[in-house]
Amino acid sequence: MTTVRVNASATVSIETSALVIGIHASPDGPQTAPGADDLDQALGGQLAATLIAMGFTGKAEEIAKFPTFGALPAPIVVAVGLGDAPEGDYKAETLRRAAGAAVRSLAGTPDVTFALPAPTATEAEAIALGALLGAYGFSKYQTNGQRKAPVGEVVVLTRAEGAEAAAQRAATLAEAVNLVRDLVNTPPSDLWPAKLAEIAEETAGKAGLSVDILDEIALKDAGYGGIVGVGQGSTNPPRLVRAAYAHPEADKTIAFVGKGITFDSGGLSLKPAASMDWMKSDMGGAAAVLGALLAVARLGLKVNVIGYLCLAENMPSGTAQRPSDVLHTYSGKTVEVLDTDAEGRLVLIDGIARAAEDAPDLIIDVATLTGGQIIALGWRTCAVMSNDDELRAEIVEVAQAQGEGAWGMPLPEELRKGLDSPIADIANLNPERWGGMLAAGIFLREFVPDGVRWAHVDMAGPAFNKGEPHGYTPKGGTGALTRTLFGIAERYAR
Repeated sequence: MTTVRVNASATVSIETSALVIGIHASPDGPQTAPGADDLDQALGGQLAATLIAMGFTGKAEEIAKFPTFGALPAPIVVAVGLGDAPEGDYKAETLRRAAGAAVRSLAGTPDVTFALPAPTATEAEAIALGALLGAYGFSKYQTNGQRKAPVGEVVVLTRAEGAEAAAQRAATLAEAVNLVRDLVNTPPSDLWPAKLAEIAEETAGKAGLSVDILDEIALKDAGYGGIVGVGQGSTNPPRLVRAAYAHPEADKTIAFVGKGITFDSGGLSLKPAASMDWMKSDMGGAAAVLGALLAVARLGLKVNVIGYLCLAENMPSGTAQRPSDVLHTYSGKTVEVLDTDAEGRLVLIDGIARAAEDAPDLIIDVATLTGGQIIALGWRTCAVMSNDDELRAEIVEVAQAQGEGAWGMPLPEELRKGLDSPIADIANLNPERWGGMLAAGIFLREFVPDGVRWAHVDMAGPAFNKGEPHGYTPKGGTGALTRTLFGIAERYAR
């Protein structure tokens, strides 16, 4: 596990395995960013010429490495591009991504020191968080010959007041996000509903949260027809985890509800093979809820937070739910199942209905819910829908501040009719292909009691990076929305 600390030493005197500096792009060539101003003199005034000779321009996340030949205690310098110099303060996300990109290029290095702009604790935290997230690797299933050792220690050069506390806060957030990544990356053969519930119970318990788990019998007896219906086709039965954090000085309560499909085959409405190989990530919403709760508890935020992990495995079998089945859900409403691959919303509605009984100030559900989200907004931007315009805007604002892409989307009333069922209160799918992401949000809204502020975040694409690593984001599980949920809790703690 990578550790972090701060150091107030001068850039040219720090003993480290690798020294990371920031470089800006400019019409006159690469320009050194604050934090490494004295480096050029130590290198004999050849820094810019060296970078130009290497073809380095300073564009965001560009990397160049070169030896110091004894001119510095550090044997190598790693230049990372920061793009154009800002007119004012540095954006936290610019520093996070730069630190992440740099540390990814240094896997296996014992320690890395960052001489990026860090005049305040905010910048120091951004650098530390980006580096810790960028240092992540998932090698549990690789043999020794394939494993890459992570960076051992991250050091942030800064003289900012409160920087050490900021760095440790970054470590707490990174630990939460990296746990979520681990869970998403774990193959479904090793992470079924009961196992995920067990992990949640253990980790949440150690963080001081209270945890209650309903097994398949308790779920059926209590009327959780959505969760039971989705999970009944698997030999691995479903679970509902309730994890609660309470602060004695809190006057706000937030409920998070996470979709936790540990593997989604589509059920009897079977997915094509090309859409199935990454469906181990379909529990990313539940994992994000767990990660956010752990960070909230470890940092002692003055807010009450309750998380619901709606866990099931969606499989085809002789006991699986069928298209045209009708489910009796926890809310009391009935749902006609037109497509068993529209299963995430079925577990969420039970979680939402149960969360409403806690009388929270707001409910936020997070889910890898629809392919429509990826079609509409791509792989890096979540869709945010809500029955409250201010809440929707608030979540988008917090997400963007955390560096997690989010965009507010509407819930068009004309799409509600497409969810009508001739035999039940509502159908789980609009047969029309168009607006499927929005129709899913409208479906969920039907199960939110009147007067409850609620938002739905569809993170189907952002939860799993099928492409190349970028910034501090690895290939595979990303830990998406963990920091956003934490940020919402932090805002309400104020």
